[in-house]
Formats: sequence, structure tokens, C-alpha cells
Amino acid sequence: MPSLLLGAAVLGLISGLCAGYLIQADREPTKLPPLSQPRLEQAAGEASAPLPAARDRKVKTDGDLRRLLLKKPDGARAAEFVAEGGWMSLPELAEEYEDPADGYGSLLYEEFRRAATVGWTEGGTRTVDIRLLQFRQEEVLGALDLAEDAHYWTGQPSDAESWAIPGTGDGKAYTFRKPRSRDGASTYQAEAHAWRGDVYLQIWMHDTKPIPKKAIVDLAKRQMERL
Repeated sequence: MPSLLLGAAVLGLISGLCAGYLIQADREPTKLPPLSQPRLEQAAGEASAPLPAARDRKVKTDGDLRRLLLKKPDGARAAEFVAEGGWMSLPELAEEYEDPADGYGSLLYEEFRRAATVGWTEGGTRTVDIRLLQFRQEEVLGALDLAEDAHYWTGQPSDAESWAIPGTGDGKAYTFRKPRSRDGASTYQAEAHAWRGDVYLQIWMHDTKPIPKKAIVDLAKRQMERL
């Protein structure tokens, strides 16, 4: 008896499958969307024009970096301390650190690329030294790192006063109430440190009399406007 029931069940299943196949065969074939879709048309209108070189920072800073430096004012004398050709090498920059070997390694770590400089003497006693240090910035933000370090150390002396440089995020200029010893002479000093993109700005001013805030702030502002 069980084998008869099993056989009947199998015959029923086969009959159902056959009936389903016959019903499906009599139906109209289902129309599916084609695998290939029509080509989409591009939006109308012209593509945006590239920025002119004068407004493209990358074009400006990848060119001759010396062209971005301020020009020597009329009546001023070119400074003897400026590197020949307006470029400073990595070893030359490192020599100005208290520990040149440490400075060399630090600049290498920060991915130093190149440095341009200009300087002059005006009014008979005031000297100006401007530098633009550029970094590759593939792994670290060298321009930002050095600017932040400069802000920390320059602001340490008790007689330091700091002033914001207009048009910069965190650029600062510094003046000092007390004179410093420089090359065997006593001079007053002012500094400015700022960065934009991959370029770090350094400015030093020295004079036999105190340097007003306006002198260093305006100079730094005009230099940053060129970057």
C-alpha cells in the first residue's frame, strides 16, 4: 500500500510539471528590456574655462619663485647678505640653525623643495630680508609646520609683541621692545611668519631704532598678496 501511494505522488508531480510547461508554452514570450541601453546625450553648454595663470596659484608657485618676491624699493641698496642669484640652498638654510645638522635633517623631513630670497638696506640703517621657502608636501605639510614652529618660538621673549597679518589665516608679525645683538652691533628687530599653500614666508627687519608695527605688518601683507 505505501508503495502505491508513493507512485501516485510521483505521477501527480510529473503531471503537474507537464501541465505547467504546456501552459507556459502557449503564452506570449515576456519582453525584457535589452541589455544595451541607448547612449546618454551630454548636457548642453560649454565646459568651464581654465583659470588664467594670474589667478591659478599652482601656476604661479611652480614658476620662478623669485618673481613672487617684492621688489627692492626705489632708493634702497641691494643687501650684500642675499644669496647669489636670489636662491638659497638647503645647506645654506641649515647653516642658520643653532645646530646645522639638526636643521638639515628637519628641512629634509619637511620635504624642502627650494627657497627664494631678496633683501635691501633702506634709510641708511634698516635692513630687510624676505624669504619664500617652498615644500613638496607629499607626506607632511612643511609650510604649515615651519610657520607654526616660528610662531611658538618667536613669541617666547617677554618683550615680544605680535600682530595679525591681514589677509592670512594665522600669519603674524612681531616687534620687540629691546634691542638684540647682531653681528657685534645692537639692533632692534621685527619678524613676520605666514604660509599659503606650499610656501612659507619669513621676513626679518633690523634697525638701530625701534621698528614700528606698521612697517613690518604692511610689508608682510604686501608680500602675502603676491602669493
